[in-house]
Amino acid sequence: MNGKQKLLVIIGPTAVGKTKLSIELAKRFNGEIISGDSMQIYRGMDVGTAKIKQDEMEGIPHFLIDIKDPSDHFSVAEFQQLVRGKINEISQKGKLPIIVGGTGLYIQSVIYDYQFSEASGDEVFRLQLEERAKEIGNEALYRELLEVDPESARQIHPNNVRRVIRALEIFHTTGTTMSEGQKEQKPELLYETALIGLTMDRETLYERINLRVQMMIDEGLLPEVERLYHSGLRDCQSIQAIGYKEMYDFLDGKVSLEEAVENIKQNSRRYAKRQLTWFRNKMSVQWFDMMDTTDFLKKLTEISRYIEGKLQLKSNTY
Repeated sequence: MNGKQKLLVIIGPTAVGKTKLSIELAKRFNGEIISGDSMQIYRGMDVGTAKIKQDEMEGIPHFLIDIKDPSDHFSVAEFQQLVRGKINEISQKGKLPIIVGGTGLYIQSVIYDYQFSEASGDEVFRLQLEERAKEIGNEALYRELLEVDPESARQIHPNNVRRVIRALEIFHTTGTTMSEGQKEQKPELLYETALIGLTMDRETLYERINLRVQMMIDEGLLPEVERLYHSGLRDCQSIQAIGYKEMYDFLDGKVSLEEAVENIKQNSRRYAKRQLTWFRNKMSVQWFDMMDTTDFLKKLTEISRYIEGKLQLKSNTY
């Protein structure tokens, strides 16, 4: 034994089935769940982030959900600090911390020994970029990042202006790209980690994503976004989330409702593809195919046995 805290991490693209599996694994391994989704932190943004409902938790404690207002800023460094604190708390109770989510960089920042330095900051330059983004648009600023740091650009959505600006700021102040800086670090797993990934045939996954988006519409995504829109919320990190940005375009009169819904589906599929690429290139993941949904118990047992071997734990039951 290496003395490190045990940690289970469940990753995978949106709509692949992480929530259901995480609840069952938490029951089997006496676990508590930490959300690894960078958007479920925001209060009042429930439908569009597919936030787990209270009755779906089945008594399993969940953390890092509804901890920020939509107008608040939230960084990877803050996420890293909060999650590591929760891992300590849960471990000290004799329970297994389980991170569940799809935001690759955020999860990577927690489980590996990455350092976030504030030295490479230039507030004046950052404010200039923020003004330029308003003048020339998100896409134009994103193209500038593509020119100087294409690797980082491939991992950032063009509408995530905050991260685009941060990557440009790092290059401006250090002369080194953000991706090069990450490569120079020698990441080491801080925990005794079982990192499992859920996947399925791309066509089936895309069908599930489309169905999920339609379900969000049926469950009231538009009224949820309208409340944020009419509250005056603008130019915030939270509104760049998929589902919200597209609905803002509809409310601004830029697209029809039908076009906005199709854009959500398309952007969700693209995001899922980027998620899978990130996980496969950046982390050592044990993948499990979730295509056969007819025998969930069999898949649950298979994954449980892997966790038992990896973390030297005994599950409550098969």
